[in-house]
Amino acid sequence: MLVAAAVCPCPPLLVPEVAAGAAPELAAARAACADALGVLAAARPDRLVVVGPAARGGRGPHAEGTPGSFRGFGVDLAVRLGRPGADPAGRELPPSLAVGAWLLESAGWSAAPVTGLGVGEAFPADGCLDTGRLIAAQPGRTALLVMGDGSACRSLKAPGYLDERAEAFDAGAARALGTADVAAVAALDEKLAYELRASGRAPWQVLAGAAESAALDGTPLYEDAPYGVGYVVAAWS
Repeated sequence: MLVAAAVCPCPPLLVPEVAAGAAPELAAARAACADALGVLAAARPDRLVVVGPAARGGRGPHAEGTPGSFRGFGVDLAVRLGRPGADPAGRELPPSLAVGAWLLESAGWSAAPVTGLGVGEAFPADGCLDTGRLIAAQPGRTALLVMGDGSACRSLKAPGYLDERAEAFDAGAARALGTADVAAVAALDEKLAYELRASGRAPWQVLAGAAESAALDGTPLYEDAPYGVGYVVAAWS
């Protein structure tokens, strides 16, 4: 049973050591993420699943204790998913889950065991929904930390350049996530999301599948598009 969820963006720039001199620019987003994690802890879950976008090598489940790092971003900073351990497959966390692990470590998370799930950005909506249903069907009280960004096409300097459709897409996604509108999240256009480089679409739809019978309320905590990328933070409880 899903009892709570937090939706957070996943840029490595959330990590101050990675952002360096630009760290203050995402201070409000970090604070909102901390508030969302507080909602998860208050729900007293039996387990937490961190879901985020991943390239091929990082897809699938990640056991508690799986390590990750930000060395690929020029920073010798290591993180770990929950309590010490190792991924039986010998993999490291994909960047989105490494950011999630960093958020949890920063918050001093100890409320429940933590596992991870990397999903492909092009994973079909039906598959995402089914994955969420399977997560919610497992015994006990489950919470989700859902990592993912909106469109990367909000400005001329954005990673995907400017696309006039991006602002409306992000506004609709933020509204759906901020109000825990499960049907609206499930209905997000996967083709448009892919064209707009919105990495959060698949993880958000995993959340929608998990929340179908949960009757959770949403609280919007942050929405902005620094660097031309849509970021949203919300809590469901």
